Amino acid sequence: MPRTKKVTTKKVRKPRKPMTAEQKVAAAERLEKAREARKKKNPNYGMSSVHESIRDLPDDHHLHPDKVKQWIKTQKDLLRSEKAAIRQNVKGAIAKAATHEGYIRVCQRYLRDGNRTDLFYGEHQEKKVQQRVRVPAYHWFGPNTGKIKRTAGVFYDDMGCVWTEEMFAEEGYVGHAPIEEKKKPRKRRAKKSK
Repeated sequence: MPRTKKVTTKKVRKPRKPMTAEQKVAAAERLEKAREARKKKNPNYGMSSVHESIRDLPDDHHLHPDKVKQWIKTQKDLLRSEKAAIRQNVKGAIAKAATHEGYIRVCQRYLRDGNRTDLFYGEHQEKKVQQRVRVPAYHWFGPNTGKIKRTAGVFYDDMGCVWTEEMFAEEGYVGHAPIEEKKKPRKRRAKKSK
């Protein structure tokens, strides 16, 4: 006796009728009313994906969750345009797309865990995070033994200010030379011999 396959047909859904402008306004009002009622019952409504440590940040805080969600939205739009540029073989589009993808991941991790792991923030990654040392490390050998390890441009809690290059000499750190930008030597073309 031959075996037969069981054939299942896909359920066909009837398309919705388009809403009129009045119906859209009324539906939006009902939805807003329902959201307000739910928010009164549960003050954390809509914040379940946000870590507890950043839920109660003030609205004007530079890393408020609502701002970060807006940054994610902007970065997704930029990523979409970069992916179109990749399809057109635009130079540098792959690197820009990777940058946008990475920043989106960092922002989503911040909302989930409450830990910021990137040096830049803002809608277009235009602002730099000020690094801060809460617990200092110490030199354990060499001429600076026992002194706190310092890095220029970092805020130190024990001093209450940002450490600068000039402070190395003032504090008596031995062997620290200021960082100078070196000029890259120009590459010269070799003459072609005939």
